Amino acid sequence: MLSKRYFLGSFDEIIGKFLWVSAPLSHVVDFISQSRVFAAQNSAVSEDLKIIVVEADRDLAFQIVDTLRDEGWRNVTVLGDEMGLARKIAALEPDLVLIDLANPSRDSLEQVSRATEADNRAVAMFVDQTDDEMTRAAMAAGLSAYVVGAPEPDRVKSVLKTAIARFQVTSQMRRELEHARQALEDRKTIDRAKGMVMRARGLSEEEAYALMRKAAMSQNRKVIDVAQALLTASDLLA
Repeated sequence: MLSKRYFLGSFDEIIGKFLWVSAPLSHVVDFISQSRVFAAQNSAVSEDLKIIVVEADRDLAFQIVDTLRDEGWRNVTVLGDEMGLARKIAALEPDLVLIDLANPSRDSLEQVSRATEADNRAVAMFVDQTDDEMTRAAMAAGLSAYVVGAPEPDRVKSVLKTAIARFQVTSQMRRELEHARQALEDRKTIDRAKGMVMRARGLSEEEAYALMRKAAMSQNRKVIDVAQALLTASDLLA
């Protein structure tokens, strides 16, 4: 997976060429602020970035590879078609996938998304035509960049930089969302265990939590671990 060191390009360049964001306005604001931070911290080109280029046009593929290597990205693998893409992706474990897909359909977008594991790496797709429905499908598929037109060498670099930037921000959003969901689930579990202790020991809410916290500290565990253990024991004894 990409780490912060793979963020490329200045803030103005990334924002100026930003393609689209499948998020509410508040998340767009987050994109701008976080991209500014990433750009400030990660201005150098990473030469160990692993890239797969899926391009049927042999001459265009060579031009793209030359452009990427001029940028410092030398670890580039070219695939002539999408046959066995999932298997090849799994074997090569790239950080970034560039794919040129003619006449895309919703099914083909979903297949490419699954094959490239778009949630785990930046994926930039070039298509020769699109419409509103296909654009929404591309966004839903988790693609980092969706561009109408051929992957001409002079535009590939900026598109890939934008794809990396978007992937970084959306990945951060997913992590934060998952953290928030887990925190909510933990709070529910702790509240259930706390209520059980209150009823069993005749304690107030504060006293029950203090007792659970003391038990957690004495056992070098987290309060959530104690809460889960209490609920498990209660279920076994029910």
